[in-house]
Amino acid sequence: MILAAAQTKPTRGNIETNLLDHYSLIELAVQNKAQLIAFPEMSITGYERENAKELAFKKEDSRLNHLKKLAFENNITIIAGAPIEIESKLFIGEFVISPDNSVSIYTKQFLHEGEDEFFQPSFDYNPMLEIEKQKISFAICADIDNPLHPENAKKKETDIYIASIFFSPNGIPNAYRDLQNYAEKHKMNVLMSNFSGESWGSPSAGQSAFWNSNGELVGQMNESDSGLLIVEKQNDNWKSKVLKN
Repeated sequence: MILAAAQTKPTRGNIETNLLDHYSLIELAVQNKAQLIAFPEMSITGYERENAKELAFKKEDSRLNHLKKLAFENNITIIAGAPIEIESKLFIGEFVISPDNSVSIYTKQFLHEGEDEFFQPSFDYNPMLEIEKQKISFAICADIDNPLHPENAKKKETDIYIASIFFSPNGIPNAYRDLQNYAEKHKMNVLMSNFSGESWGSPSAGQSAFWNSNGELVGQMNESDSGLLIVEKQNDNWKSKVLKN
């Protein structure tokens, strides 16, 4: 099994530019035989609150068409984030775009302070994937601050827990501590994707990472590069490499 965490520098509110960056990183992941690539929180738009409604996507959004094409042609699952409007309500969500042309939506379950002014939390959209008999579940940013979230993932027999986040340099030590703890406690592999550079006028911390189910840090990126963290399972062991974009 080969997975990729994308570490990106979003252009604020510029969906076209950000999508081009997604395409480039997906192609790089495909070249390295990845079966799944995960992008950070609201990766397509950059992290937004006040402007989220005008930037919002819908499930059948035509702007997803090329991502669907890349998933289908290259047999890769793509996890890409955006503000998502469902039945006139706005969510922080991500699209789970599968090689069979299906698109599922995951919605953030636990919001940061201030996000509830613009977004709804929801437990109603919580898909799981299975790749090579490994069950995969998802989290977005503040979800990982609440221990109930990974506990619920473990109850669903999750093998790989994928967290798409926007954490600052001040917050990233806590993210590392918590994700390492969840990996060890729940015996789950944990893949985390974060922005580098700025989003929403604030710095992000990069350092996208992977912990194995023993809680061991297998690989990480630095705080400033954009690119991919590639992790590969060989027998019962994982190895990693970093590819700059």
